[in-house]
Amino acid sequence: MNPRPAAPPAVSASLLDDFSLEMTGKDVPKLQEARHSIPPGTRINVTFLAGEDLATRLAAARAVKSLGFVPVPHISARRLPSRAHLEEFLAGLAADGTAENVFVVGGDPTRPEGPYPDALSVIRTGLLQRHGVRHIGISGYPEGHPAITEGTLWSALTDKSAALGAERLAGDVITQFGFDVDPVLGWLEAVRARGVALPVRIGVPGPAGVRRLMAYATRFGVATSASVARKYGFSLTNLIGTAGPDRFLQALARHHDPARHGRVKVHFYTFGGLRATSEWIARFRHGERADRRP
Repeated sequence: MNPRPAAPPAVSASLLDDFSLEMTGKDVPKLQEARHSIPPGTRINVTFLAGEDLATRLAAARAVKSLGFVPVPHISARRLPSRAHLEEFLAGLAADGTAENVFVVGGDPTRPEGPYPDALSVIRTGLLQRHGVRHIGISGYPEGHPAITEGTLWSALTDKSAALGAERLAGDVITQFGFDVDPVLGWLEAVRARGVALPVRIGVPGPAGVRRLMAYATRFGVATSASVARKYGFSLTNLIGTAGPDRFLQALARHHDPARHGRVKVHFYTFGGLRATSEWIARFRHGERADRRP
């Protein structure tokens, strides 16, 4: 397969000048390898996974900061066993100077492990502000969530946005990744129609093996019909090779209308491939042929 065409200038100018990345607490060595291809000051989200302890999460946030980036530690509401655990985590972040930006999400467990059933319940504790949090990211789901009804998702988004406004906290929305621009654009219009004016970071998969992309898509309920896969740039009948988000980003740049869709940026899910993703972005931003699938 031939390399994809170079990115149009609009992609770099409107979407990629302030992209963000995602890593796990165990990805610090990979971040160190990738640091030279990531612009200083880039926001890097640090996930809150099961099996990672407090020390691992705090160390990852410190590493992000020490390398010249902006740490955005995740707080998974349903994974918090107690208020004391939340306070300990926030106090650790504050002591390290890494508490200013956080991302608060409900989390995967079906039943809460402690007193917080959702992200809003964490935001409403007031503990975040007391420990120096000034910017809170919240989640968005353009294609829905396999375990949450559409009505609940919309209520959660509008309620969290209202809570941030009431507390005079800055924030943004980070979406689940997808392969199709159309539902993303339709969702953005619906977000603005509901009065949510927060900037939105559209979730985009970094370049990865097609099998890995499909595995994550299945896990998170992302649509992967034959037509969607073809539009994105891979085939469901041939899962060999890798795929990058060049077509997705080009389509997003072409069809994004600030008057209808509001402020939009990009958040890359790296799936452990921090260096591959950051180098791909650097090539793509400079108009090179970034996606080299066989």
